[in-house]
Amino acid sequence: MTAEVARQMRESGVVPKLAVVLVGEDAASAVYVANKARQAERIGFASLQVRLPARTSSAELSAVIQRLNNDASVHGILVQLPLPPHLSAEAVACEIAPEKDVDGFHEVNVGRMTIRSSRSAFVPCTPLGCMHLIHRAIGQELKGLNAVVVGKSNIVGRPMATLLMHAECTVSVAHIHTRNIEQLCRTADILVVAAGSPGLVRGHWIKPGAVVIDVGINRLAGEAGAYRLAGDVAYDEAVEVASFITPVPGGVGPMTIAMLMKNTYVAALRAKRADSQRHVGVQPRSYG
Repeated sequence: MTAEVARQMRESGVVPKLAVVLVGEDAASAVYVANKARQAERIGFASLQVRLPARTSSAELSAVIQRLNNDASVHGILVQLPLPPHLSAEAVACEIAPEKDVDGFHEVNVGRMTIRSSRSAFVPCTPLGCMHLIHRAIGQELKGLNAVVVGKSNIVGRPMATLLMHAECTVSVAHIHTRNIEQLCRTADILVVAAGSPGLVRGHWIKPGAVVIDVGINRLAGEAGAYRLAGDVAYDEAVEVASFITPVPGGVGPMTIAMLMKNTYVAALRAKRADSQRHVGVQPRSYG
């Protein structure tokens, strides 16, 4: 996917610029930000990292975001989550201009994705990447398949269910209060797990031949102070049952970054088109 974005960049002459804002000193977040910046630069993007102390106020963060909104050289803005407890992720997402919201969390983009607006919305990167993996495993035709999404977060679970419904799947969403979750999982032709609970889904929960997408990234303590990453699915058990399963790490994570690159390229392309229309006196379409 990143190779395809790089090819499109060469053909269009558009060089996207991605700004990533990191608030605080969360070690995992710092690694994610570095990975995103490295991937962006590898395929020829310009990138900007803004690091702010954990004590940053909402007003100070808002001022940074507004500066990036007003910077015509910046095409995509991403505020790395999680934020310190005193900052609201939902409020921060809505500070970002919708046309630069390459994470797809602004309520304008969420609404347009939900109703399948004819005006293209930015779709959250992880669910979009999951859909690409599902299509790779099954093909383009998903109509009538049973899909179960474990987890109902605004970042993964809810948008994932929406995308599967758009694909004409029959969708169930399980969460912490779901009864008989094991039984529900066994009905799934497509099982997407984003619960944040290591090893939650066991092999005997999975329908033979199902496609399993494990979104979980959990840091577990290891020996000598080291740690290891584990998913929400018991991989060694599930791999014996599923027809396709994503590993952790190395499965959904790289695809999420690829979708971020794609969204940022699209944002840059739209900005160039809007700028051209302004120069010829055409009123550009508003995405705000």
